[in-house]
Amino acid sequence: MASDGKKLQPIIVKKIKKGGHAVHGGAWKIAYADFVTAMMAFFLLMWLLGSTSEGDKKGLSDFFNTPLKVAMQGGSGAGASNSILSGGGSDLTKSAGQGTRGTGDDPAKKKMDETAAKAEIAKQDAKRMSTLRAKIDSLITSSPKLNEFRSQIRMETTPDGLQIQIVDEQNRPMFDSGSALVKPYMREILREIGSALNEVENRISLAGHTDSTPYGNGERGYSNWELSADRANASRRELVAAGMPDAKMARVVGLAASNLMDTKNPLAPVNRRISITIMTREAEERLMGNATIADPVTIETPSVTAMTSAQTPARGVQKP
Repeated sequence: MASDGKKLQPIIVKKIKKGGHAVHGGAWKIAYADFVTAMMAFFLLMWLLGSTSEGDKKGLSDFFNTPLKVAMQGGSGAGASNSILSGGGSDLTKSAGQGTRGTGDDPAKKKMDETAAKAEIAKQDAKRMSTLRAKIDSLITSSPKLNEFRSQIRMETTPDGLQIQIVDEQNRPMFDSGSALVKPYMREILREIGSALNEVENRISLAGHTDSTPYGNGERGYSNWELSADRANASRRELVAAGMPDAKMARVVGLAASNLMDTKNPLAPVNRRISITIMTREAEERLMGNATIADPVTIETPSVTAMTSAQTPARGVQKP
């Protein structure tokens, strides 16, 4: 058979096995998380840089350039700011940063600090008053004109400060009777004192006084109250003319005969006087805090005019 002459060849059958895709690992998730974290950090950095002031940016730059210098000397780059953001702290409605509550908020410690501060101010005031008193004493001694009127210039330290009183003498009045016109020698005294007060930081209280002689028959009810206020204001003008700043004057008052120096003799010439008080800080704060207390004939502005000769008292009536 022909077919017998041919050699049979084996038949090879290839079977292809079909299956699903291979399972991927979780490495991509880690990479994606790192990418998201980096982007969040980047945008957070951009937001912080946009919200930070130029001063804080400079402080941060200084810290990274010279960290030891900033850490030793302090400054805005060494944690001096309460908050990097405007507001910050526990109350976001506030516009200023809030620091952490610590020992500085202790009421007892705060009160002790205030007491220590007041004691230090009082000490400085006492030293300043002592220096001023010595300066005025030296001024009176070295000036022949002032030394001539030394008996009429009296100084004493009071709880309110250094008080300088210029008093009348029987034969040497500071003002004409019933007038607020300053005598020439009184003008010299006031101007010398005014120049000495130029360098004093404390404020001044000025008061005018009369004796108890009533000012009778005056026009429009003009009395010792108005007269003492006019004399005080005339004295203020002389102090300012000597160079003392007008803003340094805390008050100008007329006390009439309500505060006599010689209570046993209400008509004594020494009761007619001008009192200049260089106030301590404590007295100044007390005065400004009690502004509602009515002082007799207080002059808030220098608007009171001096008496002219047309306002001279009626004949036969003695005036202070």
